[in-house]
Amino acid sequence: MIQDVELLRRYVETNSESAFAELVHAITALAKRLNLTPAAFRKQHTHILGEGRSLNETKTEHGFDCVFLDRTTIPGKAICGVYEDRPIQCRTWPFWPSVVNTRADWERAKKTCPGIDHGTLVPVTQIRIRRDEFAI
Repeated sequence: MIQDVELLRRYVETNSESAFAELVHAITALAKRLNLTPAAFRKQHTHILGEGRSLNETKTEHGFDCVFLDRTTIPGKAICGVYEDRPIQCRTWPFWPSVVNTRADWERAKKTCPGIDHGTLVPVTQIRIRRDEFAI
């Protein structure tokens, strides 16, 4: 409980109560998926950044990958190991304001994400909705 109060304090300072609720929901779902308590999940798979809690990452030839991103099972593909329960920061990628703000930002992100500009075309209205859900 104390850890959740600390999370709430940090999120209210920088985000909102709804951002905190989303974080708690994501941590709870991911912990359940991995048969962990939320506290154990936070300890093993997350860390605190200036803007809040984030999933751990590993340095790879592609940059820093989420610990749940699998690039080895299917060569040439990056598969999320927790796709159904992925947090909002993952569901809204690559439509973050810091990526869609300018064409140069988009091109910069494209260098580290081979899926950008491939696959199903997302309508502009959906991009705007996703962009406004999670501000990075």
